[in-house]
Amino acid sequence: MMDVPLLVSSILEHAAKYHTDTEVVSAGPGGAITRKTYGEVAKRSAQLAHALDELGMGEGDRIATLAWNSNRHLELYFAVGGSGKICHTINPRLFPDQVAFILNHAEDRMIFVEPIFVPLLEKLADKIPSGAKIVVLGETGEVPNSDVLSDLVAYEDLIAGKPESYDWPQLDENTACSLCYTSGTTGNPKGVLYSHRSSVLHAMAISWIDSIGIAGTDCALLVVPMFHVNAWGLPYACPMMGAKMVMPGANLDGASLQKLFDEEGVTMSAGVPTVWMGLTAHMEEQGATFKTLDRVAVGGSAMPAPLIERMNKLGVSVRHAWGMTETSPVGLASALKPKHRGLSDQERLEINAKQGRPMFGMEFRVENADGVEVERDGKEYGALLVRGPWVAERYFGRDSDSPAFRDDGWFETGDVVTMDADGYVKIVDRTKDVIKSGGEWISSIELENVATGHPAVKEAAVVAKTDEKWGERPVLFLVIKDGADAPSSSDMQTFYEGKVAKWCIPEDVRIVNDLPHTATGKLRKTDIRDML
Repeated sequence: MMDVPLLVSSILEHAAKYHTDTEVVSAGPGGAITRKTYGEVAKRSAQLAHALDELGMGEGDRIATLAWNSNRHLELYFAVGGSGKICHTINPRLFPDQVAFILNHAEDRMIFVEPIFVPLLEKLADKIPSGAKIVVLGETGEVPNSDVLSDLVAYEDLIAGKPESYDWPQLDENTACSLCYTSGTTGNPKGVLYSHRSSVLHAMAISWIDSIGIAGTDCALLVVPMFHVNAWGLPYACPMMGAKMVMPGANLDGASLQKLFDEEGVTMSAGVPTVWMGLTAHMEEQGATFKTLDRVAVGGSAMPAPLIERMNKLGVSVRHAWGMTETSPVGLASALKPKHRGLSDQERLEINAKQGRPMFGMEFRVENADGVEVERDGKEYGALLVRGPWVAERYFGRDSDSPAFRDDGWFETGDVVTMDADGYVKIVDRTKDVIKSGGEWISSIELENVATGHPAVKEAAVVAKTDEKWGERPVLFLVIKDGADAPSSSDMQTFYEGKVAKWCIPEDVRIVNDLPHTATGKLRKTDIRDML
């Protein structure tokens, strides 16, 4: 058979040749719309690749982005990775010290930044890697004046006049093309270096109908940011399949998303539960339904079954997926099997609320504390391990200090789960978040999911507090919906009856105005424990 390398540049060339006129739509500040086609994105990517070469950027050099989802960010993905360099996406929602750490740990040689994030770089001016060139993602007039950052260049000026074709190198497919860092909830963020091979295989896998599912007939709106694990691989999968892409930029409120969904004919989307929570509330308040939206993929954290039900009532199906920065990220997807067709709506909902079953190529193992594989009965808890062709082997720049990467080739995810005979995985908790009460395990996620089913509850979080008698007991924090009456502790205990074992029910219920989240939208349990 022919030995043809799997390269991200081949995705761009395919899209430019066979999906030339398919649109990439970008929403800017104030909702201004920019329209490009895959043909134009390919030409502009070539111009950028030439510009990078002229600036002396070489193979393996890290080039950072601090950017929202847009056609320019997509051009960076392909120009940087396709020319043998490494596209390093940075989450601008991280703490400034974490951004500084990441920039220096990666030794970035260039930084492409949205105008709105220039003040962030100004605060870090003395911590930016020496000699790093800064390019502002915009026109000449969009480059802000800065007293501390010198020689700022506009993106459009950088690529202007450059050739619109580029001889993409035939790299070894194991060459690195992108770099993402974990959100750093404990210690400094850790980098994961993705290869061309892993990125192409992952993009193909998430396009399968039993995974996230992308087709050439789709219009996909990327709610998940391109700085969050490469937007779950969608910037590669959409052009690979020829799907229209819609980039919302920073406009992730319910009204802005609904407008984009309806005006652009969006059929599928992907994002974390907090976004769907806000959008669903907006649609319900407006008494509106979506014109074209058919399905959404959800990940990042478990989506409560009541929220899935609410989206179903709006005519939208929900596909749970699971992954981590270390797994590119998608490894599980909750597609139903033929034998589930005769189940009731409630029974199907219970399956959809699970994180999913393994995609081909990904191997999973669930172990107890003794390292023995647990029964696949959907009941016995254990630690989730994974390995596969798009799973990291080690962290970038850290060869031997990461015990999660085991000597036997398995990666310890840190999730406590159950798995049934068909492979459906249900996350019970994170290893560090599970509550041990009287020698028995209590799932904080299960308690949170039940609480969000209460009509007055907007969001819930459960953490453990020390208890002399039982060791640990759950504490329930609640954010109440606007205009709703806060339930009392006894009200919530009554609400839990029949939904979880009686000894799992939290007696300590606390009402708060809001809950802290990580830069990727997950509940920040460390800060919530501090609230105790």
